Amino acid sequence: MDLGGSDSRRVSASVTHADDDETEEVLLGALRALVEHADSVERRSPVRLPEPSALELEQAMLPREAFFAPVEHVPAERAAGRIAAETISPYPPGVPVVAPGEVVTDAVLDYLRSGAEHGVLIPDAADASVQTLRVVAREATPRG
Repeated sequence: MDLGGSDSRRVSASVTHADDDETEEVLLGALRALVEHADSVERRSPVRLPEPSALELEQAMLPREAFFAPVEHVPAERAAGRIAAETISPYPPGVPVVAPGEVVTDAVLDYLRSGAEHGVLIPDAADASVQTLRVVAREATPRG
């Protein structure tokens, strides 16, 4: 049995034909105990998901151009209005919210940061906590 994709909020178990009944019973016992003690599990702040239209970001540069441009890492508080130089895909669902070349907005930053605080996995960001973002350096932006 493999629990490699699990964390404090998700259980992802792969049970194979190589696992015996005892292994399966251990897993089922642990899941039953989790359900029985669910009220004692720490609650996290909610994820602030914006309206779908707020997730449609302006494309200011071609993705390849932005990804390979000179970059800087800026605090999230200063990233709004900057051109992203990385892909950011919170999981679940694992769909990119920010792609290289897109202009980062306050609404998207709020969503990503609230997600990170909640425990959402952000595996592809340069900073998984979204405290900083990888953006195109100002001198490399089309607007200068």
